[in-house]
Amino acid sequence: MTLSELKSLLSEHSGLHFRIQLPDGSAVPQCFHVTEVGRVHKTFLDCGGTLRESITCQLQVWIGPDYEHRIETGKMAAILEKARTYLPDETVPVEVEYEDAVISQYTISGHEVQADAVVLELAHKHTECLAPELCGLPAIGRLPAIGKNPCCGPSGCC
Repeated sequence: MTLSELKSLLSEHSGLHFRIQLPDGSAVPQCFHVTEVGRVHKTFLDCGGTLRESITCQLQVWIGPDYEHRIETGKMAAILEKARTYLPDETVPVEVEYEDAVISQYTISGHEVQADAVVLELAHKHTECLAPELCGLPAIGRLPAIGKNPCCGPSGCC
């Protein structure tokens, strides 16, 4: 989901609660705070020697001790509006950073509008080789399923 898509979603459904669903279907506790809206600019050299860059809008979500806290879509839209000066390009993707057992970054795979809330649906963020042809690898879309050894080939494990 891009920043402009998120802003539109929030403004179209002003006054509803704002909630987040993790990839396993569980929910981030409703008392979460958005503690940071960041512009993350990453410049890197991939394994094939190509210089690349990516820019994302990252929302950091934190669970505080105030369990009655709730954020609404209008307040979330206002938070994003304050970030306009350093996030002028609204075509950047939005990611969510959340700490459960570890700090994880998620992409937004979709959303659901419920009677009382807008729910962002998160997906796991994956790594992948960006130069498979130079590394002698087949182009793979994603890592193997959890519990599978990535070094296992068709003939079995190493």
